[in-house]
Amino acid sequence: MILPLFVGREKSIRAVEQAVAEYDRKIFLVAQKDSKTEDPSPDEIFRFGTVGNIMKLLKLPDGRLKILVHGLIRAELKKYKEEKNCFIAKIKKIIEKENIEHTLEVEALMRNVKSQMEKSLSLGKAILPDVVVIANNIDDPGKLADLIVSNLVLKTEETQSVLEIIDPVQRLKRVNELLSKELEVLAMQKKIQSQAKEEMDKDHREYYLRQQLKAIQHELGQVDERTEEINELKAKIEKANLPEEARNEAEKQLSRLAKMHPEAAESGMVRSYLEWLIEIPWNISTEDNLDIAQASRVLDEDHYDLEKVKERILEYLSVRKLKKNKMKGPILCFVGPPGVGKTSLGKSIARALGRKFVRISLGGVRDEAEIRGHRRTYIGSLPGRIIQGIRQAGSNNPVFMMDEVDKIGADFRGDPSAALLEVLDPEQNSAFTDHYLGLPFDLSNVMFIATANLLDPILPAFRDRMEIIHLPGYTDMEKLKIAKRYLIPKQLEENGITDKDLVISDQAVLKIINEYTREAGLRNLEREIATICRKCAKRKAEGSTRKVHVFPRNLHQYLGVPAYQRELEYKSDEVGVATGLAWTEAGGDIIHIEATTMKGKGALILTGHLGEIMKESAQAALSFARSEAEHLGIKENHAEKDIHIHIPAGAIPKDGPSAGVTMATSLVSLFTNRPVRKDVAMTGEITLRGHVLPVGGLKQKVLAAKRMGITNIIVPARNKKDIQEIPKHVRQNIHFIYAESMKDILEVALKNPNGDS
Repeated sequence: MILPLFVGREKSIRAVEQAVAEYDRKIFLVAQKDSKTEDPSPDEIFRFGTVGNIMKLLKLPDGRLKILVHGLIRAELKKYKEEKNCFIAKIKKIIEKENIEHTLEVEALMRNVKSQMEKSLSLGKAILPDVVVIANNIDDPGKLADLIVSNLVLKTEETQSVLEIIDPVQRLKRVNELLSKELEVLAMQKKIQSQAKEEMDKDHREYYLRQQLKAIQHELGQVDERTEEINELKAKIEKANLPEEARNEAEKQLSRLAKMHPEAAESGMVRSYLEWLIEIPWNISTEDNLDIAQASRVLDEDHYDLEKVKERILEYLSVRKLKKNKMKGPILCFVGPPGVGKTSLGKSIARALGRKFVRISLGGVRDEAEIRGHRRTYIGSLPGRIIQGIRQAGSNNPVFMMDEVDKIGADFRGDPSAALLEVLDPEQNSAFTDHYLGLPFDLSNVMFIATANLLDPILPAFRDRMEIIHLPGYTDMEKLKIAKRYLIPKQLEENGITDKDLVISDQAVLKIINEYTREAGLRNLEREIATICRKCAKRKAEGSTRKVHVFPRNLHQYLGVPAYQRELEYKSDEVGVATGLAWTEAGGDIIHIEATTMKGKGALILTGHLGEIMKESAQAALSFARSEAEHLGIKENHAEKDIHIHIPAGAIPKDGPSAGVTMATSLVSLFTNRPVRKDVAMTGEITLRGHVLPVGGLKQKVLAAKRMGITNIIVPARNKKDIQEIPKHVRQNIHFIYAESMKDILEVALKNPNGDS
């Protein structure tokens, strides 16, 4: 047999060149055991191969060789050696039997093999007809086996097994087995192809029959399911009272749908788009309740205090009533710690106005398409959350609440905050275009209410579009009133009991507030009340008829050991320990700032999980103390000592500039050995010259101080106007000291070494 081969490996090319130059063009051809091995050793090749004669050799431009080899005889590898960068083999020629006796078995075997070869050709096997003709004229079983196996596509192991069979008859039997297996595979392949063709023919046949049925039904005046669906959609479009632009688009898409094949992939997308167009309330509005007194009653029923918010809603209703025509809905943003009633307030506003209420949570949203929708080119695309909310409401003027807008993220898919700029801009939202709809929708009638725990993470442009209303935390007395008026009745009802089964005294509620919760809002308070109600419900379900009274003395039987202590952490005035006021997204809190010195090189060590701004405040406080050492009475030189500032609760992240004056007070106390008064708390940003700058979150900080029993609070003088906004009952029994500079603070906060102020 003659075979063309391409030679690319360096050793193989060298072997071909050596064979041509020194070995009379004779080369020993063997197969690899693993075809993936790039540089096989002699141990990784089979022992039996073929001796061939290189008839032609051609060098290719890419460096490879193309050779034409004539197979001569079988041979077995005995020894080898590596010489001149190729393997030189010592082989043993395998002499085959000649003049094989044609017994009946051999004749039958040869005829069977030839017949199977012709069958494989009829089944589509890629064998040249000339090969079949040559095979029919061969009488030698060995040669017939070699010819057939060289024209079959087999695995290397199968071909090698045939090569290694010396006996011609046995070799032909092996080829007969391989050929039988190949025929079975070919027959199965043809069956699968035939089935696939039948399925295709069936689909075509069904299509033509449907088209004929459609024509017959048309002649008889009957309507098929497809036409009925189109007519139904057309009726819905006419009934939906769509704007002209939306109506034109709907009719255009309906015309496209009517021309499509029912099974087409795009058919479902167009149908879904039409359903969205029809179901969106383009011109459906609810009438506002313009009864100011009734709206005020509804707001008071659901929420205690929050006068500023209620006043703003009543102002809107008053203007709406007097103007007697369309006006743009307000865009409000409620900012406050968790649990103060931001979300529930939105529901109450909707109830007071007589509008539908929709709420979406934007916390963690990172994809702009969540707001604007996905374009219809994507499979499974949908409108954004704004349009979905409008559809859910069933009117174009709901109260639309967007929760947690301060927790919106941004990544490579866009910034949802930027997408909301158009939604919340009264000048632009009258023509808001969702990517999925591709049509403008008027959002100017919607009353948008956003909620956030903090203002800082919100983009300035986003913040500028909203009317910010702060909802600070509640005082203990306010929490008590809310618990009596709302929380306790609600939990009694939810747990299947009444006030005849359970009574919780006011003092017990106050103890829950002070010793079992520490929060600006009411969530944990409601949980603790729910726990008491469940335990009472359990007793009643077990058959007890006795009324349960909860007082401070037996509260631990229902709630266990108190989680918090009301009194201050430090029971005496200490040197280097000052009390500051902090403001977090969970409300106000007090922090104790500790400072100490040790031998070192003047380094400043900061611990307590501090943010970058707080670290810079510490640097500014230290610089102030050192620069004003003479005026502050600091006698000892601390340049050669390390200074360590620590804020306890190291697992909680802390940041912000308002602890600057507290750090400075702690350091001056440390350097002058003057104790800091434990009943004084302070807040304010410090400059290098010792000036005290204003800070935010003052009401939350004052509430935290009041909860902890602190009676003296130092605040920046420029925050005096903010103190007036804090309710009078909160300010009661608290002495405020207004500081222009650190001198004012130190005079109040520090005591003399002998203990005098």
